[in-house]
Amino acid sequence: MKQLYDTTKKLAGRYRQAERPLKGKNANVLLEADKQPSRWAEHFEELLNRPAPDNPSDIHEAETYLPINLGRPNRGEIVEAIRHL
Repeated sequence: MKQLYDTTKKLAGRYRQAERPLKGKNANVLLEADKQPSRWAEHFEELLNRPAPDNPSDIHEAETYLPINLGRPNRGEIVEAIRHL
């Protein structure tokens, strides 16, 4: 659906892709297109590869059991979920 919307905007002639500057580690703007993907990779590597915390949180097991169906949804459940969207 988004692709249809974008195509319609392009054909209407009012389409302009948003350009947002990407900053490096030392807050300088990266203008070269080839450096931007490597900066994104570096950012997410730092974000996701953190060491484990020194004092992990103390999460206790739930006292009540909630019956949750982990099987594949049937057609009726899918239709109902789409209807709620």
